[in-house]
Amino acid sequence: MNTGVLKTGEQIVQELPWKWPVQGRIFVIGGLGYMFDAWDVTLNGFLTPLLGVEFGLSTAERGLVATVNLIGMAVGAIGWGTIADRMGRKQAFSITLLIFALFSLFGAFSPNFTVFLVLRFIAGIGLGGCIPVDYALVSEFSPRRLRGKVLTAMDLWWPIGGTLCGVVATVLAPVDGNWRWMLGLMVVPALLVFWVRRGIPESPLYLARTGREAEARAVIDDLVSRTGAAPQDYVINAPTTAKRERGPRVALSQLRRVWSYSPRITSVAWSLFVTVMLTYYVALSWMPSILTAQGYGTYAAFSKTTVMSAVGIAGVALSAFLVEVLGRKWLIGLSAPFAAAALVVFSLVLEFPTAAVIWIGIFGFVIQLAIPVLYAYVSELYPTDIRASGFGWASASSRVASGFIPLIFGSLLWPALGLPLTFTALTVVVLAAVLWMAVGAPETKGRELDRITEADAEPVVGTARTA
Repeated sequence: MNTGVLKTGEQIVQELPWKWPVQGRIFVIGGLGYMFDAWDVTLNGFLTPLLGVEFGLSTAERGLVATVNLIGMAVGAIGWGTIADRMGRKQAFSITLLIFALFSLFGAFSPNFTVFLVLRFIAGIGLGGCIPVDYALVSEFSPRRLRGKVLTAMDLWWPIGGTLCGVVATVLAPVDGNWRWMLGLMVVPALLVFWVRRGIPESPLYLARTGREAEARAVIDDLVSRTGAAPQDYVINAPTTAKRERGPRVALSQLRRVWSYSPRITSVAWSLFVTVMLTYYVALSWMPSILTAQGYGTYAAFSKTTVMSAVGIAGVALSAFLVEVLGRKWLIGLSAPFAAAALVVFSLVLEFPTAAVIWIGIFGFVIQLAIPVLYAYVSELYPTDIRASGFGWASASSRVASGFIPLIFGSLLWPALGLPLTFTALTVVVLAAVLWMAVGAPETKGRELDRITEADAEPVVGTARTA
């Protein structure tokens, strides 16, 4: 057989027609996990003022509510991104959500603030793994011509989760033990999603890259049959063998491989993640407290913060359309700095309730033009064997930075600089990151996974594309 003219199994998967019962099912189930990531992160902002009253916390101590959760997510993003590249997407896909659900439920029964922080940290470890694993899996099942739209549309689940959280928090605000109910009610649908996730197949790209050819062919043949594509012969390329580290050294090994693949591309991914997500998490974690400090009641502060998430649904929808029109780099480069600047304007008009709410809405809309395409872009920059790790480490870098910023914001930046100067500083660093992206990384629009950065990466021999 002349295998030189045959397509690879990866090419077959990426050229399949899109069918909602097939790839769409994976998109929905993966997206529901992402929805709970949004629900949980958004919940930090609502829990902060409530726990402050419950346990008599100082402003600095209130910042720990978001900090421990986000640091836990950073640990989870590092660990589970690496695990997903080693043990497979499918197992990590389910375990991450189960850990999050169980420890969130335990957190609802916390007897004191210290126990609450420990349980929120562990829940964060589970949830932090959802994003890199979900995006790696969905991207590897998506047709190439639609991949940008699919991955960008994944972020639609974020404002949906944030909005659901806001609605539930607003409704429960007058109820005794409100923060406990907020945590407990989030767990029930999360456990249902965990149960549904068991039926997701393993990524055929992952199976092929790890030498499990028979399993890869079974998944690919099933996808071809279920999507109605014409069957054709294909080859499964033999994986490159390499020594595998075991134990804790695995994560550091993957980190070295991510940076060795291309220091330039990885620095772009990390700088974008840190600056854009830092800006978003500051707004998300502190908006209810900012509004409360301005004189709004708890119900009014919660409902107006919910506006920020609700209008983001329209932002994601527009982003999914524009990502294949403008391309990844242009859309990030225009929307991210504008979103940060919207917070500056919000801080300047905070004394005018109508204007403040308008600018909260503008920020919520524009930031959701940037974040979905950022996630799609970074997940495309790395090859299959380090895709989850590359995304996971970039996500972890933002979680670490964003984890400490709620504490720093509440104890130092807001009291010392004030809101306008603080948000101006964030705008400057976001602008610096997108300028570096403009010259430091390739456009990924319409290009085949695993071939996107071939001409741009600067791999080190023996580390770049080994499995």
